[in-house]
Amino acid sequence: MASTIQIEKLAAEIGENIYIDVSGWHLYLTDAHLHTTVAEKIFPAIEDRAVDEAKVMDVLRSIQVPLGGKQAFVTLAQLIPTAGQGDLLKLLEDYQDNW
Repeated sequence: MASTIQIEKLAAEIGENIYIDVSGWHLYLTDAHLHTTVAEKIFPAIEDRAVDEAKVMDVLRSIQVPLGGKQAFVTLAQLIPTAGQGDLLKLLEDYQDNW
């Protein structure tokens, strides 16, 4: 079972390195307050040593991001550029390997 400290450490890495792209603006997940949600949702896969592209995409698709005062919602997968999704997968694989 993951400790809060382990999840916070992973969340910090995610938040500092992964961003959403909105009209060419890069908003890091820490600034968007989404880093902890991603870490909490992906940590069971890390514990099971089951991090792969499909699992990461499932997690990103499961996180709904409200826009315009909750007038619309999009998935986090739609907001992180393809290169950023690859960076996230690599970050998570590395974290899993070192955990």
